[in-house]
Amino acid sequence: MKTNEASHQRRALLGAMGAGMIGAALPWRAGQAQASRPLRLILPISVGSGVDTIVRSAGPALNQAFGQTVVVENQPGAGGILGTSAIARATADGNTLGVVSNNHVIFPSVLKSLPFDPIKDITPITLIGTTPLLLVVNPTKLPQGNVHDLVAALGANPDAYNYGSSGNGTILHLACELFLQQNGLKIRHIPYKGTGPMVSDIIGGQVDFGVTSLPSILPHLKSGALKAIGTGSKERSAAAPEIPTLREQGMPDYEVEGWFAAIGPARLEAGQVQRAYEAFAKAYRDPVTRKAMDQQGNLITLRNPSDTAAYFQNEMRKYAQVVRAARIEPQ
Repeated sequence: MKTNEASHQRRALLGAMGAGMIGAALPWRAGQAQASRPLRLILPISVGSGVDTIVRSAGPALNQAFGQTVVVENQPGAGGILGTSAIARATADGNTLGVVSNNHVIFPSVLKSLPFDPIKDITPITLIGTTPLLLVVNPTKLPQGNVHDLVAALGANPDAYNYGSSGNGTILHLACELFLQQNGLKIRHIPYKGTGPMVSDIIGGQVDFGVTSLPSILPHLKSGALKAIGTGSKERSAAAPEIPTLREQGMPDYEVEGWFAAIGPARLEAGQVQRAYEAFAKAYRDPVTRKAMDQQGNLITLRNPSDTAAYFQNEMRKYAQVVRAARIEPQ
């Protein structure tokens, strides 16, 4: 009798231990399951744009930081709406994230309707950093080397020139419009589906000038295919200190810079948000990545999720004012 009772107690103890082991293994298995799948990182912009260059420069560090393969998917179109829609519609399991730019908070001011809410339908993860925006020209069609001479040339024959952007209402469009507005100019706008095609056509001479990010055009500046008139930042970029700001060339009120931020679909669990924030922070603090960011002229900020959410709100108000001042009608 005692033997049977002891045997029963041993079986109960072993069963309890086994259940505890299984319970302890569940989170590990869940983590393993997530790590075994690639993480989709959607970029709502074309290959070769500034954000694309910034993200791909951190590719190896992102793989290591997330502990899984990070697959970058470019989904350009409609100024970034197509790719951002894909992020907003994604399953909130932490395996589909995205990196967006200023355009994300500009959409409500320039479009009558959107397939997503830029605030409610996403989860802010981190403002990764900022990047300089440059006014560039085709050096054959506009050989002028400074703001004064460029404005004089455009003003003398405005119908002879055009400028390109990455799409109607995008940050690159607003940056050009602000430049023209402050100089009393009206030049024909040619919208593109992404930064890459726009830059290619400026180089090819189909478009005369435009504003784009420094990382996306550094090789073209070095080769002479493009000429930079000035940067929209408050100060010169350490990556290209020879390029003066537009402010120091007689435009004291001009200040526009790009930013890039990581987001996920709405309703990401707090643990998933924290995991993603820590992974992006680790990747962009990596020495190799930091060196690449410095060379491109990017400033890494890495704001936490709550600060990033507040930043989005402030930026939305800021660009709403720019759109009204430029008299851009929502489409």
